[in-house]
Amino acid sequence: MTINKIMLTLDDAKVIAAGAEAEAIRNGWPVVIVIVDDGGHLLYLQRLDDAQFGSINVAIEKAQAAIAFRRPTKVWEENIAEGHLRYLNLPGTIPIEGGLPIVVNNQFAGAIGVSGVRSFQDAQIAQAGIDAFVA
Repeated sequence: MTINKIMLTLDDAKVIAAGAEAEAIRNGWPVVIVIVDDGGHLLYLQRLDDAQFGSINVAIEKAQAAIAFRRPTKVWEENIAEGHLRYLNLPGTIPIEGGLPIVVNNQFAGAIGVSGVRSFQDAQIAQAGIDAFVA
């Protein structure tokens, strides 16, 4: 049995980041955009002009959490908001929306993390990146 594993390339990451960047620029949002592979390793990092440097590590952590747990980071934010504080102790989680797994042909290929504006806006930018890739 042959299993074909989907892997993000640097070109894929650039397409995803370009889609995310276009959404950020359209809204005037200075953000950091990060793409990681299926192991959570950094493939691409882009810091838009005027993005705060504190968002660099947050974007990386969002992307890594999204692929490590194979779910949007919004899940952790919602659980914490509901009072399930035990999720704060899970290693590698960041309870802030803006990290999304990238799924191709039902395989987790990587993730995108965005940070710099309100968390739901970060997620909007991240989704635009994914949409540009799967279109």
